[in-house]
Amino acid sequence: MPNKKSARKSATKKRTTTKKSAGSGSRVNSGGHTPPPRKRARKSAAGSSKRMSSNKKSSGKLPKNLILNLLYRICFFFKKIFWFVFIAPWQMIREKSYKWPPSIKWIARLTIPPALTGLMLFLCLWGFYEFRAHSLYKKELVEEMPARTTIYDRNGEIIGRIHGHNRYIVKIDNVSKYFIKALIAREDARFYKHGGVDLRALARSAKVLVQGGGRQGGSTLSMQLADNSFSYKGKTIDGKFLEMVLARRIESDFTKDEILEMYMNRIFWGGSIRGIESASMTYFEKHASELTLSESAMLAGIISGPNAFSPFRHYDKAILKRDLTLRSMVQYEFITQADADEAMKEVIHIRPPERRMNKKSYVISSLKQELDVILEENNIKMGGLIVKTTLDIDMQRAAEKAVNEHLRGIERKTDYLRRHQTHTQYSRLSRKNRPDPNYVQGALVCLENHTGAIIAIVGGRDPQHSEFNRATDSKRQVGSIFKPFVYLSAFEKGMNPNQWISDERLYPNEIKGATREWNPRNSDEVYKPSIRISEALARSRNTASIRVGNYSGINRVIETARMAGFQQHIPEDPSIYLGSFSATPKEVATAYTAFPNDCIVYRPHMIKQITDANGKIVYPGSGSIWWDNTASKAASRAVSAILEQSTRTGTGRSMRSQYGFHREAAGKTGTTNDSRDGWFAGYTSKLTCAVWVGMDDNSTVYRGASGSTLALPIWTKFMKVADEKYPAGSISNRAIIVDPN
Repeated sequence: MPNKKSARKSATKKRTTTKKSAGSGSRVNSGGHTPPPRKRARKSAAGSSKRMSSNKKSSGKLPKNLILNLLYRICFFFKKIFWFVFIAPWQMIREKSYKWPPSIKWIARLTIPPALTGLMLFLCLWGFYEFRAHSLYKKELVEEMPARTTIYDRNGEIIGRIHGHNRYIVKIDNVSKYFIKALIAREDARFYKHGGVDLRALARSAKVLVQGGGRQGGSTLSMQLADNSFSYKGKTIDGKFLEMVLARRIESDFTKDEILEMYMNRIFWGGSIRGIESASMTYFEKHASELTLSESAMLAGIISGPNAFSPFRHYDKAILKRDLTLRSMVQYEFITQADADEAMKEVIHIRPPERRMNKKSYVISSLKQELDVILEENNIKMGGLIVKTTLDIDMQRAAEKAVNEHLRGIERKTDYLRRHQTHTQYSRLSRKNRPDPNYVQGALVCLENHTGAIIAIVGGRDPQHSEFNRATDSKRQVGSIFKPFVYLSAFEKGMNPNQWISDERLYPNEIKGATREWNPRNSDEVYKPSIRISEALARSRNTASIRVGNYSGINRVIETARMAGFQQHIPEDPSIYLGSFSATPKEVATAYTAFPNDCIVYRPHMIKQITDANGKIVYPGSGSIWWDNTASKAASRAVSAILEQSTRTGTGRSMRSQYGFHREAAGKTGTTNDSRDGWFAGYTSKLTCAVWVGMDDNSTVYRGASGSTLALPIWTKFMKVADEKYPAGSISNRAIIVDPN
């Protein structure tokens, strides 16, 4: 009979077996054998919770553990990398080759692990530089190239180029095929075969360097494009690795022809020359599409040292580079030997020295002033814009010719030669430490009446001698040309042009605001008891004009001047009735448009529209911004009628009697004290033109000089030419003035 102890064990065993059978049938094998029960893990909940709380406390109290933990993880990461790169290949090959024949086994163990290690190192290095290149590479930086902004006149003719680099962007189809072949043969013969990095060329370069043959270029065109597009130290080993990765990215984003096109537009050819079109125009005065084989080979040859091999300074060296390039083209079968021999015989015509200097221009300087206000800094830096202007290049040439021809005639006068030098004399002086020119200068501004568009602008005689723009920046005393605005104010107040006014000497305290010492006189020292007001303006009588201003009042005269466009400071002094303040020729021309426009004065402007290279509008033009004077049409037309009479019987009569301009026109001469400034401002129904002549140092031009002898002949000569394109109509029948708003 079993005892109690064995019975209890049996019962316990049965219960255990039953539970396990119910919980999982998979634990019972086919033979009915039940595996022994697993030992239960000891529970120590209390101890565990204590350790967790202890860790939390320690982490809160010791923040340095976070740093140590981070360092540990970094070390662990690099340890894994080290093991994976340097240890794992050896272990793997040892395990795999355990049963191989001894000869194969040892060859494999000596060659495969180093190869795998090298490959893994290369991949790690490439990944590192890929990461760096990712932060540096921007596709738009490859495409962006500062280029010249091109300026066109109103008829579509090119005036000049400004801003950006001396670069003109051209498409690959507009480049001579000879140059493309010469470039590839010279710089990257396998350009169309590699993927951005030419391993064969790099190996050849390394071999030459090891053998002591010096450096030999191994960079592809794509690598050179990366070097030209991004900022990094490209001459170091680190920079070269980065350059390779960037070249691969460029190759993945652009086609071969696109890469070639961008590279050709970026090439540096010495001085300020950038891009194939600029180089072709600078050296040969022809477009890149017109380059011959010989010229193409020369340009491709001097890329490696554009200053050292410049055909301007080192023609013989440039020829040697040309011949070397031609031999490379034969070697790579781009041309035949016969083609090369014929090209070597060709005489290359380089731009002559007298046409190499960049010509300065007052027109361009005036445009820059306006563009600096309109464009953002990035637009100015990058350039590459298309600027359509209001200028007429034919009228510009006529204006420059009129100014220079007449001023050369002034320089032949005896009294002028006693006082000043001539343009020719100054030109003969050595450029080194040459003083500022001291010969007679002139300025001209011509506006379109009903738009404010500037047709022509001359800022001086020779921008190579002086860049100071007298048309926009020179503030000279205006003298008698301001008198029409004094009369305009008086007529608006109620004075009648047919009234009579005293032309006698002024008496003390007669003029409001004048000092007792102020005693202006008539230029001819002739005084009449009275004179008709219209005749006083036509003959520019000083004392009568002062009385007209006194009737109008200083404040009213100043307000009229402001509305007309005089922007300089005008003092509250009765001397302003005779034009004692200063203004620029541009301001004078603007103000005089008030008379043909019934006192509507449009803002003068030169920019019609600006677009980028893709035709997108950057600046649509501001339209015609205008000032509407408070003066009535009747007052304006009364002054205009007098100014027209002035060109027939007044101070401007030589316009018709001596210089032969017989179209309907009106205007006023102006002369300042001691013949320092000569002015004429006049207009037809379509154009208004102001001319100034004087010396930069404000000295007398010559004895007896006046506005009618200094400035009026220039105005007449220019307006005769202008009348052919802008024929004058009737001044009395105004064009309809439309509010531009």
